[in-house]
Amino acid sequence: MKLNCVIVDDSSIQRMIIAKLVNNHTNLHLIGDFSNAIEARSCMSVHNVDLIFLDIEMPVISGFDFLDGLKIKPQIIFITSKAEYAMKAFDYDATDYLQKPIAIDRFNASVRRAIDLHALKKENKEEEGDHIFIKSNLKKLKIYTSKIKWIEAFGDYVRVVTEEDSNLVLSTMKSFENDLSKEKFIRVHKSYIINIDKVERFNSKFAEIGITKIPLSRNKKEDLVKALSFA
Repeated sequence: MKLNCVIVDDSSIQRMIIAKLVNNHTNLHLIGDFSNAIEARSCMSVHNVDLIFLDIEMPVISGFDFLDGLKIKPQIIFITSKAEYAMKAFDYDATDYLQKPIAIDRFNASVRRAIDLHALKKENKEEEGDHIFIKSNLKKLKIYTSKIKWIEAFGDYVRVVTEEDSNLVLSTMKSFENDLSKEKFIRVHKSYIINIDKVERFNSKFAEIGITKIPLSRNKKEDLVKALSFA
């Protein structure tokens, strides 16, 4: 098994070091190395990437900002010289976190973790429906997207309402909008994203899901009608 990977780091020396480690590893295939997030994003739009070796501190667009803008997120191994980023890297569901200078045995251990996780996901893919992972109350929860009714902005948090319960997640509406299928989910208001399969009726002001009325922004009714016509 070989994982397609890219390197994103503004330091040419660090890219060279990581590229050498990648090229010497039998289970990795280097698609490209990039000095900034814009070039990397362009590459990922045409190539299937399984793993990103990502520097956090970069000019203009940081590693975290880069991930926030990705619709489909490959596995991430963060690479940085500052240990204080470790907790935030965990919030981004990173496969691992490597601190510079990178030791070969530590690099190989990270790659092994990525390979094992890739194999597990591939094995389970056909057995499971589409899902996302959220972190709520210090727990990592698996949520099947077909069961999500709506997502609601809730101060600094986002409330994910499903058929069974609801959970508060420290995240942004934009992050959920990027992670969820555009065919099944639509943002109908600055504070609401809804699952169009759950909409029972609507008018010019509200979409109704069960007994709950979700407000529609003035310019979103047409988008909802269009989405429902293709559902």
